[in-house]
Amino acid sequence: MEKDYYEILGVDRNATDAAIKKAYRKIAKENHPDKNPGNKAAEERFKAAAEAYEVLGDPEKKARYDRFGKEGVGEDVYQREGHFYTENIDDLFNSAFGSFFGGGTRTQAKRGEDLSIKISLNLHEIAHGATKQVLIKRYVSCDTCGGNGSENGLAVETCTPCKGTGTIQRVFETVLGNMIKQGSCQDCSGTGKYVKKNCKDCSGTGRQFKEDQISFRVPSGMVEGMDLTISNKGNVPLRGGVSGNLIVFVKEEQDPFLKREGINICYTLHISFIDATLGCEKEVPTAYGKVLLKIPAGTSSGKVLKMKGKGIIDAAGFGAKGDQLVFVQIWTPQELTKEEKELLLSLKDSLNFQPKPGKHEPSFFDRVKTFFHR
Repeated sequence: MEKDYYEILGVDRNATDAAIKKAYRKIAKENHPDKNPGNKAAEERFKAAAEAYEVLGDPEKKARYDRFGKEGVGEDVYQREGHFYTENIDDLFNSAFGSFFGGGTRTQAKRGEDLSIKISLNLHEIAHGATKQVLIKRYVSCDTCGGNGSENGLAVETCTPCKGTGTIQRVFETVLGNMIKQGSCQDCSGTGKYVKKNCKDCSGTGRQFKEDQISFRVPSGMVEGMDLTISNKGNVPLRGGVSGNLIVFVKEEQDPFLKREGINICYTLHISFIDATLGCEKEVPTAYGKVLLKIPAGTSSGKVLKMKGKGIIDAAGFGAKGDQLVFVQIWTPQELTKEEKELLLSLKDSLNFQPKPGKHEPSFFDRVKTFFHR
C-alpha cells in the first residue's frame, strides 16, 4: 500500500503551507544524496519527500489530492466549472449537475529538478549580509539548439496529433451529456513541437551538464538552520521549460572570540584588578569592528555590560536587532615581584579593600538570565 503524502512529510492534513514547506526542507536536508552517498534508503526518502511536496506544496494539486488521492493529481483528471474530477464515474455523476461541458485542464510548463548546496558564513557575514559566488554542476540549456533539442534549434515541426497545442482532448458520451477529457500530448510531451533531427551537442535533450558560476546575495541575519531559495538556478528540464530552484543551506563558522546566542553576541573581557577598581576604556571586538567600551570604576568580576545594537538582525522575526553582551572577568596575576607583594600587603587591611557585597545584588547567572529574557 502506497504511503500517504502527509505521512511521508510527517504533517497532519490541517498543516499550513509554511509547516509543509518546513517539514519537506528538513527531510530533504537530512536525506540528500550528497549527504548520504550510497545510502539507498535515504535516497528513497529524499525522492518520496520531493514527490509529496510537489503535490502538497501546490494549493491546486493539494486540493485535488485531498479529495481524490493520487488519482486526482495525475494527467487523467477532468475539469468542469473550476472543479477537478478523476475518471471515477461516480464522482462525475455526483457532481455533474449544471453544465455538461468542461474547459479542460491547464497545460503547465515542465519544471526542472531543484538542487541544493551548503555555504559557510562567518559572524561578520551573518551581521552584514554577504554576496556569495558558487560554482555548481547543473543542467543548463544547450547553447547550440537553444534548449529545444533540434539540430541548430531549427529542425522542429508542429506536432500533428495535438496541432501544436501540447494537449489532446477526447469527448466521452455519458447519460448526462458529453464530457471532455484533456491531457498532455504523449507524442510531443506537451511541447506542441516535433523534433525532426536531434541536436548533436545535446543528443536531442535540449540541455547540457556544465559547471555554472552563480552569484547571489545572502541577507543579514541568516544563521545555521536557515535556507535560501535562488529561483531558476536548479536544473533545466528536458527540451525546454522552467528551471528548478537552488536551495542554499547555511552553515555557521565559529568565531574565535565572539559567540552568538540567538540575535545577541557574547564576548568575555579580561581586565586587571586595577582597571576594574579605577575604571578604564577597553577596545572590544564586535561583528562591526573594534569599539571602545567604558568600564565603570568599581566593576566587579562577572558584571555584564551591554553594547546596544551590536548583535545581529532577527531574520526570522520583524527585523529586531540584538545586542553584544560583554562578560567582565578580573584577571588575577600568578606571579608577583617582592615590591608588588609588599605594596599589596600594605593595602590588605584597608577598609576599602574589604568585601562588601550588597544583600540584593544579583548573581552572575541572574544577570545573564535578565539579559537573555528581557
